[in-house]
Amino acid sequence: MYRSILTLLIATIVWYGQSCTMHSSNQAEEEALPDKISYNFDIRPILSDKCLACHGPDANKRKAGLRLDDPESAFKILKEHPGAHALVAGKPELSEVFLRISSQDTSALMPPVNSGLKLNAREIKLIEKWIKQGATYEKHWAFVAPKKPELPEIDNEDWPRNEIDYFILAKQEQKGLSPNEEADKERLLRRLSLDLTGLPPSLELMEQFMADKSDNAYEKAVDQLLKNPAYGEKMAVHWLDLARYADSHGYQDDGYRTQWPWRDWVIHAYNTNMHYNDFVTWQLAGDFLKSPNGWSGPGTASKEQMLATGFNRNHKITEEGGVIPEEYRIGYVTDRTDLFGKGLLGVTMECAHCHDHKYDPFSQKEYYRLFAFFNNVKEIGIESVIGGPDTYAKKPLMEICDEDVKNILSFVNKRDTNKLIVSVMTDLDTTRKTFLLKRGAYDAPGDEVQPGTPSSILPFNESYPKNRLGLTKWMFDPKNPLTARVYVNQLWQQFFGKGIVKTAGDFGMQGELPTHPELLDWLAVDFREHGWDIKRLVKQMVTSATYRQSAVITPEKLQTDPDNKYLARGPRYRVDAEFVRDLVLSSSGLLNRQIGGPSVKPYQPPGLWEGATSGRGLLSMYVQDHGPKLYRRGMYTLIKRTVPPPSMAIFDASNRDLCEVRRLKTNTPLQALIMLNDPTVLEASRVLAAKLLEEKTGIDDKISKAFQLIVSRKPKEKEVSVLSAYYDKELKGLDKSRAEKALAVGEYPIPKKVDKVQLAALMRIVSTIYNLEETITKS
Repeated sequence: MYRSILTLLIATIVWYGQSCTMHSSNQAEEEALPDKISYNFDIRPILSDKCLACHGPDANKRKAGLRLDDPESAFKILKEHPGAHALVAGKPELSEVFLRISSQDTSALMPPVNSGLKLNAREIKLIEKWIKQGATYEKHWAFVAPKKPELPEIDNEDWPRNEIDYFILAKQEQKGLSPNEEADKERLLRRLSLDLTGLPPSLELMEQFMADKSDNAYEKAVDQLLKNPAYGEKMAVHWLDLARYADSHGYQDDGYRTQWPWRDWVIHAYNTNMHYNDFVTWQLAGDFLKSPNGWSGPGTASKEQMLATGFNRNHKITEEGGVIPEEYRIGYVTDRTDLFGKGLLGVTMECAHCHDHKYDPFSQKEYYRLFAFFNNVKEIGIESVIGGPDTYAKKPLMEICDEDVKNILSFVNKRDTNKLIVSVMTDLDTTRKTFLLKRGAYDAPGDEVQPGTPSSILPFNESYPKNRLGLTKWMFDPKNPLTARVYVNQLWQQFFGKGIVKTAGDFGMQGELPTHPELLDWLAVDFREHGWDIKRLVKQMVTSATYRQSAVITPEKLQTDPDNKYLARGPRYRVDAEFVRDLVLSSSGLLNRQIGGPSVKPYQPPGLWEGATSGRGLLSMYVQDHGPKLYRRGMYTLIKRTVPPPSMAIFDASNRDLCEVRRLKTNTPLQALIMLNDPTVLEASRVLAAKLLEEKTGIDDKISKAFQLIVSRKPKEKEVSVLSAYYDKELKGLDKSRAEKALAVGEYPIPKKVDKVQLAALMRIVSTIYNLEETITKS
């Protein structure tokens, strides 16, 4: 019987999957063809999916000597069929590409029947129309400087709140979709607060917002949250991923490092709304800038400008004896080059480290020309082995004294008089020669190369200095097609869950196409035209009608747009690892809101570090912190690269080995176990329960307040009723011994006069609320 039921269930699932696929395929085939066919957006995706495996850039797998992604090859006479051409502009009937993809003869059909690939009717019509229109190839869209398009025409002109909405609605109307209504005020404020501060809204802010009936109530809340110092902390987390910030050097010994003052600077830069061009220039080339303060350090840069360059010293550094210094020094330069490509340009430059890029127009020589900008740093492959304070930072370095913190670096949270050192960037007095490395091997130098940039993106302006400062000028040249697009896309990803280009670190040929290319270009140009103002861009996004939609999904929308590519509903996804912790600490009242300072070591299962260590250095054993340090925000948790914080790793946090611009979002049972058993969650449940018991209110009111603090909305009567019944059950089932055992978690003191049985019972109610899916979901 069970086997029959299982067979029926499998058959149903297979049928449903096939019917959905057929519906999706039919819908795609029925969609009208564009008036003007674009190679980039209409044709290349078809070729990439169905043709380029045999007729693409990989010479080893290429068939018939034909390369369809290269117009020179595609228009030539075919080797195996003299007199025939793969493409004849304007004449599909003479173009072998069209004849073969539309053939009824299976021996001639392309792709071959045994490949399992097949073009649908719409794809064939697109290629036919493209050939009729001249079979025009285009430079890859991401390597063409963006131009600001006109706002598209839309039917529902009452919906948009700003320019973003015109582009979103135009695409929805094209796809037969319509936007959701605006989210209710409670959920909207929670979404906004989590996005701008990483924290749930306070009760005071909730009451203020709910009571404000003015037309600009929401905009006032946006402005208030943008001024909150927690904004800088929230925004910094993505940048720490990109910059591969950690509190250890990495590799086997994985010793301690003191790079956290750079993290304090990033928070400060976001809070003071440092514009993106300066923000990046200081980090890439602050040591080349002229200081208004006239600090007498390397060059004439100020100490703050020098501190910003710590950005490019966050990479892993070895402290192990017996290594080949030049091999590791080359590795450090490679890391900086690859970060520049992925994090700031959104391209996979690292693929050209050993050979010419297979898919993008980057030669190996161009890779090493870019490499040359980062090859002149005054560093060596191994400076010192793991040990005392002198190894916490590697040369070139900068010392920060109490006088600096008092007068220049007031944002650095230095609480003691100990010497503080940070690794920074300083170049050699003479230029180190750079060579192309054969197969990428450090000991196989080829031709010497000079600093330069990939010409397919933008040739390097020879009037710029050939150093990192010149590289930043190239980055922010109005003709650079990538800089603005890439950062706009990364910001969009933070607020909407996915970037307009989903592959945020790959805008190249193998990356995904933008869902809204005109919007991406409009935002990129607008961002540049307004001085690279980050807060202005953030406000644009979160005040749009697109952002303010309800996240409710109908069966029709789920079927038409399951991934919400066209944004006909609000974003809904789990908050990042650091903010799971922040939400728990903040709602319970435990959160230590101090900004910056050294990283801390909260509760962690015993033995993790000791089981994965060389046994040397300050981080060979885990010594947990105590007191207020236990309740710092998640971004301040110490990250040891070889053993990253386990609770955060389970929620997909980066271990900061390499530049990361997009975190994965997984959903595993381990995440549920963290919420049920993590000492921080249980302690927060106990502390909040104790505070509620001190209030002279009934149990329903206590439960309602806990729910509102944690979920940021007033609970429904049924929710209160269920939780209240659970409380009564726990109260009857607990005795003092079991209650004391349940309460024995965390270091925060238990009030002396509290009824421990009541406390344990209410603690379980609060823990239940923390374990609701809604609690850690932004919706």
